[in-house]
Amino acid sequence: MNISPYFRNLRTAYVAELDDLTSDSEGNNILGKRLLQRRKEMEFLVHMLEISPEMVAVVFHKGFRFTELAMMDHLVSLDADELPEWNSLTDSIALEPWTRDLVETVQKQPMGDWFLAVAVALEYLYHQPEHPHFADADEREESEDEDAEEQEARLRDEAGADWMASQGFDRKE
Repeated sequence: MNISPYFRNLRTAYVAELDDLTSDSEGNNILGKRLLQRRKEMEFLVHMLEISPEMVAVVFHKGFRFTELAMMDHLVSLDADELPEWNSLTDSIALEPWTRDLVETVQKQPMGDWFLAVAVALEYLYHQPEHPHFADADEREESEDEDAEEQEARLRDEAGADWMASQGFDRKE
């Protein structure tokens, strides 16, 4: 797959935006809650379509199913000024029911169709298996949580063994 410089750069920003939304200061996964809040703010966010499309595109996270992958591969190879009209993409994707009102809101904007093409492309790139470092944030977080839990359990076991040894008990090996 050939990814244009535009989408290569924007993809990094999109992934970072989703990562920022994924967890709170305590490490709890709150992505769903934050995306729901962003979707409620869409009337305000449409003013940022051109300036920060990655910040607005996250409202469509998990909102598209891709039915014609060749078209999506072509889309991500284009530069920002070469993107097709939204109507030419609708046969290549299926919208989740909750996205329809958001799409209508965006289409009312002068750059709405352009932005929707950007949002579809970013979400498509986000789910590409050949780019594991851009895999689904939920999967990455689960893996990181498992690693952290295993490390924490090991540290607790070692601390417990150290305490037992300080009390005069022999270490279990």
